[in-house]
This record gives sequence, C-alpha cells and structure tokens, in this order.
Amino acid sequence: MDTNTKSIIESGKAILGIEFGSTRIKAVLIDPENKPIAQGSHVWENQLIDGLWTYSIDAIWNGLQDCYADLCADVKKQYDTEIQSLAAIGISAMMHGYMAFNDKEEILVPFRTWRNTNTGIAAAALSEAFVYNIPLRWSISHLYQAILNGEPHVKDIDYLTTLAGYVHWQLTGQKVLGIGDASGMLPIDPETKNYSAEMVEKFDKMIAPKGFSWKLTDILPKVLLAGKNAGFLTPEGAKKLDVSGRLKAGIPLCPPEGDAGTGMVATNAVKQRTGNVSAGTSSFSMIVLEKELSRPYEVIDMVTTPDGSLVAMVHCNNCTSDLNAWVNLFKEYQELLGVPVDMNEVFGKLYNHALEGDPDCGGLISYNYISGEPVTKLAEGRPLVVRSANDKFNLANFMRAHLYASVAVLKIGNDILFNEEKIKVVRITGHGGLFKTKGVGQRVLAAALNSPISVMETAGEGGAWGIALLGAYLVNNTKEQSLADFLEEQVFAGNTGVEIQPDREDVAGFNAYIERYKAGLLIEEAAVKCKISES
Repeated sequence: MDTNTKSIIESGKAILGIEFGSTRIKAVLIDPENKPIAQGSHVWENQLIDGLWTYSIDAIWNGLQDCYADLCADVKKQYDTEIQSLAAIGISAMMHGYMAFNDKEEILVPFRTWRNTNTGIAAAALSEAFVYNIPLRWSISHLYQAILNGEPHVKDIDYLTTLAGYVHWQLTGQKVLGIGDASGMLPIDPETKNYSAEMVEKFDKMIAPKGFSWKLTDILPKVLLAGKNAGFLTPEGAKKLDVSGRLKAGIPLCPPEGDAGTGMVATNAVKQRTGNVSAGTSSFSMIVLEKELSRPYEVIDMVTTPDGSLVAMVHCNNCTSDLNAWVNLFKEYQELLGVPVDMNEVFGKLYNHALEGDPDCGGLISYNYISGEPVTKLAEGRPLVVRSANDKFNLANFMRAHLYASVAVLKIGNDILFNEEKIKVVRITGHGGLFKTKGVGQRVLAAALNSPISVMETAGEGGAWGIALLGAYLVNNTKEQSLADFLEEQVFAGNTGVEIQPDREDVAGFNAYIERYKAGLLIEEAAVKCKISES
C-alpha cells in the first residue's frame, strides 16, 4: 500500500473530478501532483421517451451516488482508508441540451439531451437572426423551439442550465457555469467573456410578443472563467453526493464545465493553434483559433476553451456505437464457438486487422448513424453497410470501413477549416474510446485529417481527469499562471504524447472513401424515409 497517497487522502489534499458521459459516469481522484490515484464509474443509458432522448432526474442522482461509492470502494481497496474531505471538486457533463426549472426547483419537462435533433426550425431562425451558426443541440435552440411549439411550461422557467450546471447547482446552491459549457448554451462574446449582449437583446425582442415574465439573462447561469471559485459543497450537497454521510461540507468547487472543455484540458489543448479530437459515443474536434473565422459555417460551432479562447468545434452525433455493435457481434460468434472472450483482445485483433485492408476499404462504405447527424443534414439515422457486387468484401475492409465511418463526418467538417479557412495547427491530440487500441484509431484519424495526431498515456482518463485538473487549477495555482501555462508546466511538463504522421496511401484512400461516402448519403436518406421509426 502507498502510505504517502493514503496520507494525502486522509489529510483532504486529493481532488475529485466527476464527468457525466453519454454511457458512463466517471470519477477520478488526483493527488497534488495531478496524477490519478483512484477512480470509480457507473454505467447508464439514455432513454427515448415521447420521441426525445433523456435521462431521468433519479438516474442522474442514482448514477452520481453509485459512481462516488465505487470511487470510495476503490480508495478503500487500494489504501485502506476513506474520503472525508477533499481539496476541491469539479463537475463536468455532456454539453448543451435543455434542463428548465421553476422557482420551486422542479424540472418542468424531462431533460432534453444534446442528442435530440427536433430543433431544426428554431436553430435555423436563430442562425439567421444572429448571423451566427446556432446548432440544433444548443440550449438556446431547445428553448426557442419550445417557445415556437407553444409549450405551456416555458412561462414558468426560473432557471435554464446544462447537466453539469444542474448537478453543480444542487451541490453548491450556485447558479453558475464554466465559460466553455456556457458557450454551448448561447454564443459568447470573446471580448467580454460573457454571453453576447447583442444576441441576448435580439432574442428578447424576438420573444417579447409572448409576454413572458423573464428576460433571457434572468434564467441563464452566471458565466465563470477557469480558476474562479464557483461555490462550496453545502451540507445538503454533501449528502446528495455521498449517501454514507462521511464527506464533509465546505469543499470548494471549480466552475462546472462541458465535456468539450475538459477534453481540451485533458489533452493540453487550450493554447491557440492546438486542437484535440474526442472520439467515443459521439465525436468532436476542437481547434483553438487565433482569430474569428471569415464567415459562419453551418457545420462548425464556435465555442470557447475553459479560459475563454475561441474554438472551432465540429460535433458529430455518431462515432463508435455502431462500430462497437459490430465488435459485439464477433464476440457473440466467439462465444458460440465456445472460445473464452477477452474484449480487449477482440477489439485489438479486429482493429489491427483493419489496417491490413485496402486504403479505400475496397469500395465498402459504412454509415454509423444510430441517431440523426446534423453535419450531413439527417434528422434521423439508420446504420448501414453499403457495397456493390464487385467490391472487395473481406473482414479487413469491413472493419476498416467502420473505423473510417467513425471519423468520416468529422473529416467533412474539418476539411472546411483546413482547406477553406487555411487554419494552421501545431498539434492535434486524440482521446476517447476510439484510441484505446494502440495506434489504430490514431492512424485512421491522421489519414482523415491529413495531420499528425498525438495520443497521450492519459488519453483513457478523459474528461473526469480534465475536470479534476480544473479543480487543481482553482486551488493549486500558486504561481497565478494562465490555464495554458499551468497545464504546460505543472501537469504535462513537456509531454505531448506519441505522435503518428499521416501515411500518404492512407490519406489518398480516405479521400477516395469520403467521396463515395458523400455520394452515398442519398442511400442513407432513403433508408431513413423508408423504414418506419420506432415509436
């Protein structure tokens, strides 16, 4: 047993980061050197209720409590001690969506997640009015769509926030949000580091005829930059987090952030001309800009780093879910043969075998659309494998096509940044489930973006570690450094990970694949129209 780490935990010097992902809630405990020392998790799934993707309030709290209990069990097992206090806590979650509450703190409609694509009319109207790309999943799109739909709950809204903002509010009593997460609710002015006053004014004028008792800024969280205090754990909050009652109140919390911001932190990609790609259930790339783009693009979202720098974000609703489903099919076949299954081995064998396929996948195309995909203008999705009789249909090409599909939409968006806007980057770092099999997802992404891709050993720690680092930045930034300098010097100390350069044949093959992919989108559209949706 590590007695030094035990002492850190018992003296309350450890820092806790918790992130609500799409399929897993994860907790990471770090020491004052910013190294993970324990972790916990809870698996959960969204539900499709009345045509909208949601997680219930009970699922949120049961998941959080189970995740924290799992972390405590890991601490007990490793260090034979228990958490009673912490130096800081950070809460992160998937961005965007819609959580609206009345003045009694009651949720008015079930949480509408980022995954919903029912806000097309609102997003288009707002984009036109703001002269700014407003994506379907942004909170302001959900709010305006509810207004356009005449939903009766809107008049009763007292507070509108994201999942991270909601959990943080319940733990601290503070209605605040980190600037990165806030930038996925409503556009941020890069000068004021606050919601765009111009767009707030336009929105209030648009809804004035409705006669609501609130104005937009009345119901939104206060915007905070990384490093600012965002409140303290209340006695009620401590009980909500730790049902055992051991955790003490009074612990400071950093501003709650979205998964995009914590991904940037976890990959040391908050400096201008750096970027990262998160690839899991969904995928997104974040490129930190030196200046604003020349014009708005429908497939590129403008958000910010946790310290307020402008970021061009390409967000894709679908990434590894369909790929994982196919891998599970091979797992079932292995079980049918009576062969013991090691999922790491199954993934490793299939992923590495994919690299033996043709650079263009032998003509095969995969559409991994479990849900709709706004970048390719599809409100719904149907997973498809498309091939002709003359294509080279073998296992390597089949798996390679699915790996390509996982980043195909990401490529379509980033081609605009690199080819049209001529954006320059010095480093792109990958993290998330796609990169767990060493070198494979990294090589595929390098081919897709025609750019060197780095992956760090900490790539698997993800956003929970990222939000823990933001907690560390709150309480351990003794030199008063910028967030970028704090990460560079105190956390990563020059470690930029293992880099893979794009292979020329891979790049040419991916370019051939993506042209077929774009041409074949008509097939995906037809599949959506022809198959009756699940009720």
